[in-house]
Formats: sequence, C-alpha cells, structure tokens
Amino acid sequence: MKKLIFASKNRGKINEVRNIFSDFNIEITSLLDLNDNLNIEESENTFEANAKKKAAEIFAKYKLPVIADDSGIEVEQLGNRPGVFSARYAGENATDDDNNRKLISELKDFPDPHFAKYVCCAVYCDEENYFAEYGEIKGTITSYAKGINGFGYDPYFIPDGYSKTMAELSPDEKNRISHRAIAFNKLKKKIDMIKE
Repeated sequence: MKKLIFASKNRGKINEVRNIFSDFNIEITSLLDLNDNLNIEESENTFEANAKKKAAEIFAKYKLPVIADDSGIEVEQLGNRPGVFSARYAGENATDDDNNRKLISELKDFPDPHFAKYVCCAVYCDEENYFAEYGEIKGTITSYAKGINGFGYDPYFIPDGYSKTMAELSPDEKNRISHRAIAFNKLKKKIDMIKE
C-alpha cells in the first residue's frame, strides 16, 4: 500500500491526519489534492455511519484505500447537541464562527461548568476490509474564545486537565491528546497489519 485517500476537504483535519500518519511510509492524498468536487451529504445519524458513507463513496470512485472520519462536539446541557450536526449547527453553509456563536448563545442560560466532549469515528475502507475506531476527549466549554490554533470549536473547548483551550495548544500537543488523534492512532494499528 503506497497511497491512502483521506476523504476530506477540511485543511485543518488534513494537516492533523498527515501529522498522525507521518511515521507511515504512505502518501496521504486528500480530496483537495484531487480537486474532487464530489459533495457527500452527511445525512446519517451517527458519526460512524457518516464516516462509512464518505469512505465507501470515495473508494467506489477511485478504487484506492480510503480513510475518513466524522467528528463533533457533544454538550451535556444541550442533550449532547450539536453531535453529528457540529459542522453545520448554525446552518448548511455555516462558518466556524457561526457555529460557535450559536453554541455559546444556547449555553448562556445554563450554569457553569458546561461539560462537553469531542467525539471522532475514524474508518478505513478498501476492497476487502472495513475498520472503525473511536476517540473522545472530555472537557468544558468556555464563554470566551481563546487561541488561534485549531478549528471548529477548539477556541472554546478546554480539555480536562488543562487550563488552555484546544486552540491555545501547539499542533503537536493537540495531536497527542485529541479525539481525532486517539481514533486515527487506533486505526493506524489495524492498517499496519494489512498495509504490507
């Protein structure tokens, strides 16, 4: 196995996943690299179902091994919303700022602390194999954005055991503890068994 397609157009995710796989002698090609305009609707109601759908559609198109993920944030006081709707919480074409504004607005009537967790399901798909692995990191939501690293809800999410938001951590530090790192590092072990 010389190449994996990562079924994503999100630059932040792409950089994180390339970093995670940097010790693999495998080229990670994203949908951005392929100039692929395929728009896969994340219409399923679980992280795994959405990730599997993306992986299966990209594999069907390119016939190369594919990795994909779906991830989001679940906030206890909001009944685990936004969950699978995290990327489009404020609407289909919502920006990170739009989604964060909606989240903070919805939390303003609830007392601190706002317990939350980031969840990621990472999947691998080829002609013969399908694997899925999960990662999660618990923390709290703060009312004020801090930090310029990361993306999504990172400026508002303080991981348990830290006094900084995810967006204040260095990329290396984030990649050691993030939900995506946990899920993809588990997935790497399974891919390693078949990649020869």
